[in-house]
Amino acid sequence: MMIPTLIRPGRRARRAAGTLLLVLTPLTACGGGAADAGAATAPAELILQASDLAVARDTSLAGTVTLTGTLRPYRETEVRAQLPGTVSALRSDRGDAVRAGQTMAVLDAAGITSAADAARAGLAAAEAGEALARRQLDSARRLYERGALSAIELQSGQAAYDAAAGQLAGARAQLAGAAEAAGYASVLAPFDGRVSIRSVNLGEAVTPGQALFTVVDARILELAGEVSVQTAVRLRPGARVSFEVDGYQGERFSGEVARVEPVADAATRRVGVYLRVPNQAGHLMGGVFATGRVDVGERISGATVPASALRGGADSLYVWVVQSGAPQRRPVQLLQRDESSGAVQLRGIAAGDTVIVSPGNISEGAKLQIARQTASAGGRP
Repeated sequence: MMIPTLIRPGRRARRAAGTLLLVLTPLTACGGGAADAGAATAPAELILQASDLAVARDTSLAGTVTLTGTLRPYRETEVRAQLPGTVSALRSDRGDAVRAGQTMAVLDAAGITSAADAARAGLAAAEAGEALARRQLDSARRLYERGALSAIELQSGQAAYDAAAGQLAGARAQLAGAAEAAGYASVLAPFDGRVSIRSVNLGEAVTPGQALFTVVDARILELAGEVSVQTAVRLRPGARVSFEVDGYQGERFSGEVARVEPVADAATRRVGVYLRVPNQAGHLMGGVFATGRVDVGERISGATVPASALRGGADSLYVWVVQSGAPQRRPVQLLQRDESSGAVQLRGIAAGDTVIVSPGNISEGAKLQIARQTASAGGRP
């Protein structure tokens, strides 16, 4: 049986590739080299470079939380048609600045406009009828006081006035509704901002609920992300955030933690966090990718290894620890990540543990070998 041995560095050896190699070493029969059918397969051999290993060290890292995502305007809304009609005027286009209440488009809604006109005419008639009924009631009261009119006739005049007053109130309500509907013919900006999308053309027929424009307020941009519960409890609204934004090389932007959701997602067990960066001057563009780092104001000490040693998903993190010349899978918990140095602090390992940092398929219990060092190109053999 072949026994894996540790190959010591030699001057004539060439540098091996930095990837992991798994070499299966079968058991052979003592005579003739034929495989022994009753023998078990020997453990796999794992050949690594020295650079594929790292030793965990007990260090202290600054307490930071990192979130990545797309910067979106804090306020963004679609302006929709409120009534059927035809676009008779367009007063805003993509990229234009708008003020709250500004007319962005006008719809020609003939039927609704006619209804408003009819309601105004009805109100005028009701006002005239109410005025006449009031004068007749006043005259009936004077005649009744002089004894020239019976009580029944006075009551009849009062009833006529009450009916006229009711008709006037109904006409006013009808006009208010018609005027409100006609007012929707003017499409207004909901707040100060800019038009990011125009979805309608001049002369186009529209229906209620159809999107006409999208207006954004990019004076404040927001980055939404999710963190673990352990990380969320360390974040507080108002904490300072440093932003790095794609396309703005060398520039840093400052913001703050806006909100931390009070409930973790039942499916992912993660908590939503929202970071804001002011953009009053409009220097930043919405829709760009950004990285936000939150300083939580503390330093954490613990076993630290390169981030490349960390494997698995958010709820099943692990590292490969070398023990007795073989890799052993070790579950860990992420305590802290330092983006600048590429290091992570983990619970589950101790200072002095040797971990595998190179990518590749690793089988637990494989026999470990360290490949020979190579001479530099052009060096002596």
